[in-house]
Amino acid sequence: MLELHRFDLDAIATALSDQNDYEHQWLVDSASGELVLWTSDTGIDGQNPIELDELDEKLVAISPLPSSVWYRDMADFADAVSDETARSALTSALDGRGAFRRFKNELYENHPDLISAWHAFRDARGEGRAVEWLVDNRLVDGNAAQDFLSGRPESSPT
Repeated sequence: MLELHRFDLDAIATALSDQNDYEHQWLVDSASGELVLWTSDTGIDGQNPIELDELDEKLVAISPLPSSVWYRDMADFADAVSDETARSALTSALDGRGAFRRFKNELYENHPDLISAWHAFRDARGEGRAVEWLVDNRLVDGNAAQDFLSGRPESSPT
């Protein structure tokens, strides 16, 4: 196991949220904590194709979490906004197909004062999920992860 600071939590959170259809896979090197990208046409070095099952066993694949997890973050953020008009508009943006784009458009176009709060909220949630993923994959100590998580209160919107 490695110490938590050896991992780029933001990058792991990004990998956990990656819903791209392109044939690729994010991997964590369990010996170094380094994040690497494998693609079907260029492998992990960008030049030599290699099958995923032929990669070194120290590389742990990061499977993206369902989009519903990230949708829940937007809904939780919207619900916590104290300004009733902004809360209502952000909540309405989440209805139906295209919710991710509408939420972002509503936030950036009509509520720019909430952008930094949204980023802090989203990033805190993402880092928490990254730490949980590291624990679930036995890459970090559960006690150290719990200490880290308990010392970082979730950001909340204004």
